[in-house]
Amino acid sequence: MRIRIVDAFTDRPFAGNPAGVLLLDAFPDDDWMQNVALEINHAETAFAHPLPAGGDADWALRWFTPATEVAMCGHATLATAHVLHGTGAHEGPVRFATRSGVLVASPGGDGAVTLDFPTAPLTAVEVPQGLARALGAAPRTAFDTGPNVGDLLVEVADERTVHALRPDLAALAAHSERGVIATARAENPGLGYDFVSRCFFPNVGIDEDPVTGSAHTALAPYWSERLGRTALTGLQASARSGRVRTEVRGGRTLLTGRAVTVIEGDLLL
Repeated sequence: MRIRIVDAFTDRPFAGNPAGVLLLDAFPDDDWMQNVALEINHAETAFAHPLPAGGDADWALRWFTPATEVAMCGHATLATAHVLHGTGAHEGPVRFATRSGVLVASPGGDGAVTLDFPTAPLTAVEVPQGLARALGAAPRTAFDTGPNVGDLLVEVADERTVHALRPDLAALAAHSERGVIATARAENPGLGYDFVSRCFFPNVGIDEDPVTGSAHTALAPYWSERLGRTALTGLQASARSGRVRTEVRGGRTLLTGRAVTVIEGDLLL
């Protein structure tokens, strides 16, 4: 069984967000997939298998962190589309049947892939008591991002604050279902990005996610409203770092990025 490690939302190896990708004939037992994801030990491992022709989707897709299955994952979807296109297993747009509905990944002429994801509904909430201490910075605003994303989105003072965050992850876990997205406006848009973010997901076994596609379905509408543009670029300022081009189209958000396969081998059962 072939297994691949793909760095997503980057055009160079050892950056972006690594994901495991396995193309299967059918989904095995859930415990087996969870054990494989734990063995790979990246933020997510994607498992996909082809569906019969003529339906609403081409491939079924599921995502597992080292600790649990998740409802939505952008970077592992991008990684799976990259593998399908690179191996010739699928040509053109790929329709994935997932827990978040049908998600489409379309290849571009420049080698990038554009994901069509549901826009996260943002609901303003009071900043939870104790969050500033857990995060290590005082949030200006706080928003619930809805059930698919499951995060608390907070804006902090500036880009330097985002880079400097050193949260108390155990304390942070109490403040949302999955974790916390911290964001700020870019200090110098001339560098090619409009906003920055970092994502901490202790409740699903990920202390800090390197580049999070699903978070950008919330970040994109948040910053589009404030900056007055539907098309933006976000920098996720983790140690590995990566950029996500976003475009809000009402109830859908487009996420565009590149990917690089860095490891390919056999999974020995």
